[in-house]
Amino acid sequence: MRYTAGECLEVGDKRVIIGIDIGTTSTKSVAFGMDGIMLGSYAVEYPLIQDQPGWAEQDPDIIVQSAIESVNGVLSRNGIDGTSVAGAGISSAMHSLIAVGAGGRPLTRSITWADGRSEHQARIIRKQPGGLDVYRRTGTPIHPMSPLSKLVWLRENQPDVWTSADKFVSIKEYLIYRLFGEWVVDHSLASATGLLALDTLEWDEGALAIAGIDKSRLSELRPGTYRLQGLATADAEAMGLKKNTPFFLGGSDGGMANVGVGAIGPGEMAVTIGTSAAVRMMTDKPLTDEKQRTFCYNVAKSSYIIGGATNNGGIVLQWMRDALYAGEKSTEELLGAVSGIAAGSEGLLFLPFLTGERAPIYNSEARGTYFGMHLGHRREHFVRAGLEGVMFAVLSVAEALKDLAGPAREVRASGGFAKSPLWLQMLADMLGQEVQVPRVTEASALGAAVLAMQGLGEMQDWSTIKEWTPIAHRVEPNLRDAELYRELFTVYEQLRGALPEHFASISAFQRKHS
Repeated sequence: MRYTAGECLEVGDKRVIIGIDIGTTSTKSVAFGMDGIMLGSYAVEYPLIQDQPGWAEQDPDIIVQSAIESVNGVLSRNGIDGTSVAGAGISSAMHSLIAVGAGGRPLTRSITWADGRSEHQARIIRKQPGGLDVYRRTGTPIHPMSPLSKLVWLRENQPDVWTSADKFVSIKEYLIYRLFGEWVVDHSLASATGLLALDTLEWDEGALAIAGIDKSRLSELRPGTYRLQGLATADAEAMGLKKNTPFFLGGSDGGMANVGVGAIGPGEMAVTIGTSAAVRMMTDKPLTDEKQRTFCYNVAKSSYIIGGATNNGGIVLQWMRDALYAGEKSTEELLGAVSGIAAGSEGLLFLPFLTGERAPIYNSEARGTYFGMHLGHRREHFVRAGLEGVMFAVLSVAEALKDLAGPAREVRASGGFAKSPLWLQMLADMLGQEVQVPRVTEASALGAAVLAMQGLGEMQDWSTIKEWTPIAHRVEPNLRDAELYRELFTVYEQLRGALPEHFASISAFQRKHS
């Protein structure tokens, strides 16, 4: 495991809220004052286990230990006394699944959102007469990322695990059970399972029937402000907290990120690019798409997020650094090297589907594709086209949201890409509108901290978030490049639409010969 400490501010006698963010590559704990100011952060990294083609798993016990160490790290490295911690909220990546047996013993690793083993099961569910209805009711696209299709895979391929399992839970539920002995899940995370009815916020009987389980094998549903208390002495000491420090369930990382960047009103769109990418807007009622291009998940009470996540964000830049430059350049140097290449990469296009794709096409067999190469292209063109391909994927989700809920009146950017002027300019140009960068670096953790504050009665609603997320800078679109990208986006969509049959063929070839 690797550890990363963030910057810290003077703590003094402030009361502190901890936001714990369980991510794909690390768990990060972030300390905030009751005024929303970040006091410090500490991350513990862990590996993604991919010992079979298409599988992407993690060790749940390592993640539990990482969460404990991250809390201790943010306190000890930033001079924060655990007695000043008023509470903690938890954000978590969506779509993970763990089968657990008697006494909460894990029978499987944590099967992550990136795991594609249930592609066949997802395809069958999608083709069933009620497949579209399941999506309409639950808001979760039928895709291998969904715990619904993962459950069917487990039932069909690991019957011993299936019959031995007492519960099927996410990594956050497993952490909560290990710390507090309760099987509970917040509505926000549950609504990304494909098993929760959005209109009632109860487990959906039709989806449960497809999965082959009843609700007794799932956790009890609770709001994100649900309080947990009574840490074991050993866990409290390991974290550096009091035994009675209250924890609150919080929500999913996507919903918490929208809260954390202040994209909480109608038409306020959040774009986040880290390893993957996501485009989200908040609504006051469930909205699903007839073409199944977008998700709809609950955030809290009558707040929902609509949007889509793409598989391939910063991971594309990392791949290009290693594949095209053999690690000779840092990612920052790569971004600098392509700044002299004009928008459009002289006609070179890239479909950025290096790990399949989620929104808006939900095709785990999709593959990365360069198109339009000629003798004048150099490595820098391939890198620029790669970055543009990531942004075209983001734009395709934004266009689906426009069809569903109307145009965005405000765009807020967060994640690692928001530190890159080049990528921010690309986003503004492709959207054809101003992009705002809030002064917040840990949006999901801040969102979880906000729900903890609500649970403590320190905050009545989210209006205060706007004061906590002032805009650090704004990026205006270049109108000439915006027009060029609109023209090229048409070609991108035509190319993407022409290749699914060929994606399937090359995927079958790879499976046969791997």
